[in-house]
Amino acid sequence: MYMLSTACLILAAVLMPVACASSGPGADPVHVRDETSPLRRADAVQAALSMVGAPYRYGGGSPSGFDCSGLVVYSYARAGFAGLPHSAEALEHRVRPITVDDLEPGDLLFFDLAGKKSAHVAIYVGDREFVHAPSPGKRVERVGFDHVYWGPRIERAGRIAH
Repeated sequence: MYMLSTACLILAAVLMPVACASSGPGADPVHVRDETSPLRRADAVQAALSMVGAPYRYGGGSPSGFDCSGLVVYSYARAGFAGLPHSAEALEHRVRPITVDDLEPGDLLFFDLAGKKSAHVAIYVGDREFVHAPSPGKRVERVGFDHVYWGPRIERAGRIAH
């Protein structure tokens, strides 16, 4: 009996720090990761999707109006990942390049427009679809890779890194 109690105490002492390693619900894991977690990326996707229909506004980063990078910054901030740069080109420097075949919801897509690298950015939502703030006079929309204009202009993909 005494041996069993001692074994239970030792086991509890070993497991307790692991169980108490977070500071509450939704806290980050103790270990540091090289990229955003799938949960944060999923939360960013939900935040972006909730903005479908919001107007385009150059330099915008709020529900009253978004440009393409402003939608990414806003969506990731709502998912608890603040401090991303408000520029498609600067965002490309914050990602780990991945192939289109390796895309997961929340990854970023970068577009080549009129020969300008990283001229546009969107958030991949899954099923070969993405959400983005397209251009002046339009609204945040969800479109597929088969879109006649946007699909052929997808050039690169990346996963946000810390």
